[in-house]
Amino acid sequence: MFRFLHASDLHIGKRFGNLPEELRGRLREARHTVLDRLAAQARAGGAGTILLAGDSFDTETPSPAMLRQALAAMAGHAPLRWVILPGNHDSLLADELWAATRVALPANVVLATEATPLALAPGVVILPAPCTTRRPGRDLTDWMDGAATPEAALRIGLAHGAIQSFSEDGGSLDIIAPDRASRAGLDYLALGDWHGQMPIGPRSWYSGTPEPDRFKHDQPGRALLVSLAAAGAVPEVTPVETGSFDWRSLPLDCLAGEDAGAALAERLPAGAMRRQTLLRIVAAGRLRPQGRAALEAAVAAMAPEFAHLVLEMDGLATDCESDDLDAIDRAGALRQAADALLTESLDEARPAAERQAARDALARLFSYCAAIPA
Repeated sequence: MFRFLHASDLHIGKRFGNLPEELRGRLREARHTVLDRLAAQARAGGAGTILLAGDSFDTETPSPAMLRQALAAMAGHAPLRWVILPGNHDSLLADELWAATRVALPANVVLATEATPLALAPGVVILPAPCTTRRPGRDLTDWMDGAATPEAALRIGLAHGAIQSFSEDGGSLDIIAPDRASRAGLDYLALGDWHGQMPIGPRSWYSGTPEPDRFKHDQPGRALLVSLAAAGAVPEVTPVETGSFDWRSLPLDCLAGEDAGAALAERLPAGAMRRQTLLRIVAAGRLRPQGRAALEAAVAAMAPEFAHLVLEMDGLATDCESDDLDAIDRAGALRQAADALLTESLDEARPAAERQAARDALARLFSYCAAIPA
């Protein structure tokens, strides 16, 4: 039995420039400490090897400290063995990165930087497909079909890139054949690039990122514990959780007249989990202006308890009638502005975008007025 942990897309050094500065530092640290969590899961599962299927670093120019600290963390988990494949973010084009890595390479770290069979252990061979550039323009796993390995040896492919349209960076010509595992007689194909965990077949898996960095996939950080009993045997693949932050999207369907803030509060994660949760609330449906303002106020009140909290209301329509405007004012300039916005929002002769802009402006006016002390 050969057992290993399959991970990818650590993106150590990712900057998270669109998030608050304090949170950016916490997220960057989590990407470094995920090495410890991967090692812990490998030990717990009885695996002696960790395969990193590309994009271990977010750029081709990580700082010397970032590189050396990552290698030192791996060295600290000896005798666990790490195998690092260049991905599209840290491709072979980064000569300085890989030269500096070789200089400081710990004894328990192996670089899979050549498309040639790599004997990992007696009867175990890795067939790596390192990314030559960010966009190689061809299927780098082609060579695996004709690669010679000892009889009855386990053949494990290691690659980074898209299968069909499964790419984080959009469409490209670098499409890995979906049936590469069967074509090349692979016992397992360890894939990186897609940040969500996904099987392509019984022998081909995307591990997903062990520490999420976006809302796109709505999955916890994970890796895969893989067991191979013998050449030709179907692999046993077990997902294991490794993330410290939870990026979660929460759909909120609203009905006019209901207390959307109370409905939201019932569905939020427990208080102890909030500091490690980045939550995107996606509101849809319809609310009266007062309800919309109340929802915004409720989210603003809870936001400090979360690592990050954002409310998206593009799909939320505002139902408003003349009586609702009394909450703004019964007369005067504010009431006149509110009446004008309501008229524009209901005017079918206007383009839909203008009517929506009027509804949004009216909702904002309600929010401002609600914030003014009585």
